[in-house]
Amino acid sequence: MATPRTRSAAQVLVPRFAVRAPDVQVEEVAGARAKDEFIRFQLDHYAGDEHFVPPIVAERREFLDPKQNPFFADAKAAFFLARRHGKVVGRIAAIVDARYNRFHGTHDGFVGLFESQNDPGLASALFEAALAWLKREGMKRCIGPVSLAFHHEVGLQVTGHERFPAMMMPYNPTFYGVLFEANGFTKLKDLYSYEVQAIEGVPEKVRRLAERVKASGRVTVRRIDLDHPEADISKMQGIFHTMLKPGFGFAPVSHAEFMSIVNRLRPLVLLRPELSLFAEVDGEVVGFSITVPDTHVAQREAGGYLFPFGLAKMLWKARSIVRLRGLMFGIKDGWRRRGIDALLASETFRQAVALGYQGGELGWAMEDDTLVNRMLQATGGKHVKTFRVYERPL
Repeated sequence: MATPRTRSAAQVLVPRFAVRAPDVQVEEVAGARAKDEFIRFQLDHYAGDEHFVPPIVAERREFLDPKQNPFFADAKAAFFLARRHGKVVGRIAAIVDARYNRFHGTHDGFVGLFESQNDPGLASALFEAALAWLKREGMKRCIGPVSLAFHHEVGLQVTGHERFPAMMMPYNPTFYGVLFEANGFTKLKDLYSYEVQAIEGVPEKVRRLAERVKASGRVTVRRIDLDHPEADISKMQGIFHTMLKPGFGFAPVSHAEFMSIVNRLRPLVLLRPELSLFAEVDGEVVGFSITVPDTHVAQREAGGYLFPFGLAKMLWKARSIVRLRGLMFGIKDGWRRRGIDALLASETFRQAVALGYQGGELGWAMEDDTLVNRMLQATGGKHVKTFRVYERPL
């Protein structure tokens, strides 16, 4: 009698591939009407989900328009809709970011803006179309979801669904991970977000370190210069680029694209300029921290449309915002591990409490970035959500 073969670890990890649903037709989006179907499907798909925050349709049109979004100056994308019996049941985008590939020395394509019913065969049809397009573009590996780049929304949310989503972070049904894994995708990296509570105060160790740095007399903290914001924005971009390293994640962005991101955030920064802070040494900016009110709870009231009543509903709800979102943080090369982060965190915390905010969400941080995770934990952050990035060879 033959002895049963023991499966190796490699065999156990071989992914399954779902069978493509035969009754699903996938078409590449062409024209304004189909682009609107692509955008609006998300609103229908999440109908009744109390945690879903509908995107503003007008903003999504601009975001996906190559003529209006400077991201597309060095990137391209194709958008696909899946239909079953004529009804839209899923969507996906395939993205090639030339700047990312030059910086990292890769041939990576991306999938993003993924939405699907709970059907691995339907997801298979979507992935088939997107991955075929990436292969035609010469890509060797697919990473996702990334919508559209790492400075936009990244990953699938895999834990923390019981919490309300923070602005500029992904939110999706719990079954999306199964759809990716059933179609040949395996985990590439997890990203963490952290929660801080104002009532708990700044940890004593952070407070003492911040006081020592401040007492040195060399480091000062100021808020963003509202009279000359362009100078501060330029310094932020410069520090951001010094922090980039080839391997995984962010890549340099053009000045036009950086400004487009800043302009989307400008109203929130102007609302609470006390929370956009710069650390200086002898007049030189060595670090920055940008924190804004988390407007997701207000945006949800608009239902995806600013007019005729959405904007008024948003503004009314915005009066009761008590949470913040830590969006951007950077320390210049040569000044890390010198307590600049503690000083910025302590001052942000002090200002937030004085303004009446109760807490907020920070992140994301890569699971293997020990320095950043320790920093967020040291400032009182508790890991509350995990977002997963997948990969699949092409």
